[in-house]
Amino acid sequence: MSSLNLENVELYYNRVHALRDLSIEVREGEIVSLLGNNGAGKTSTLSLISGLVRAKSGTITWGGKNLAKLQPWDIVGAGLIHIPEGRRIFSTLSVHENLLLGGYLVRDQKLIAERAAHAYELMPRLAERREQQGGTLSGGEQQMLALGRALVGGPQLLLLDEPSMGLAPLIVKQVMDIIRAVNSEGTTVLLVEQNARAALKIADRAYVLESGRVTMAGPAAELAADPRVIEAYLGA
Repeated sequence: MSSLNLENVELYYNRVHALRDLSIEVREGEIVSLLGNNGAGKTSTLSLISGLVRAKSGTITWGGKNLAKLQPWDIVGAGLIHIPEGRRIFSTLSVHENLLLGGYLVRDQKLIAERAAHAYELMPRLAERREQQGGTLSGGEQQMLALGRALVGGPQLLLLDEPSMGLAPLIVKQVMDIIRAVNSEGTTVLLVEQNARAALKIADRAYVLESGRVTMAGPAAELAADPRVIEAYLGA
C-alpha cells in the first residue's frame, strides 16, 4: 500500500522557519485536506513533497520510497503530480495540446490518448473547448484543464494547491465534484485549500496548519464541527 508520510520535517527559507516539526500522513485512497491561513505553510508542504524545495531535516516517504533523494521529475515519475496555485496552463496552446503535455513522461501514446479521452468524459466542458487556446478559457475551465492535464500523467497521488481560488461558488462545487470523482476512481488526493467549507465537505481527514505547525488533525467531519475551526475558518 502506498501512503505518503512526512515525519518531523523542518523547512527554512534562509532565516524564515517555514515548517516546524511537521508530521502528516496521507493513506492510499484518501482525500486529505490541509487548512490554514496565508503563510501557514500549506504551499510549502506541497513544494517539499514535489521536490521543489528541500527540508533541513525530517523524512518524506511515499510507499516506502525516500522522496528527499529524488529529483522533481522522478517524483512525477513515481506517480505524485502537483497542480500548483494559479493552474499554470500553457495559455497559447490549445486545450488538447495542454492535455497531451500532461503525458510527457508516458511512453505509450495510446495510453495518453485514452487518458485524455477520459478527462473529456469527466469534464465535458473541455471537450467543447478542445481546439480553443488555454488562455481564453474562464478561470473554472482553466482549473479543469489543469486537472485534466494532471490526469493524463496517471497520478497515484494528486497534490492540489488552492483549486477553488478566484472561482464562483457554483464553479467551486463543480471542481470539488470532479476531485471527488477522480478520488473515487482510485487516485489519492492531498488538497490545500483556503475554502475550508468546501474542502472539509469532500475530505476524509484534515490537518490545520498555523505558522508551519500542525495544530489540529482528525476526521474532516469532526473538524467541521469543532468550534475552533468554525470560528477561525467557517464563520457562524
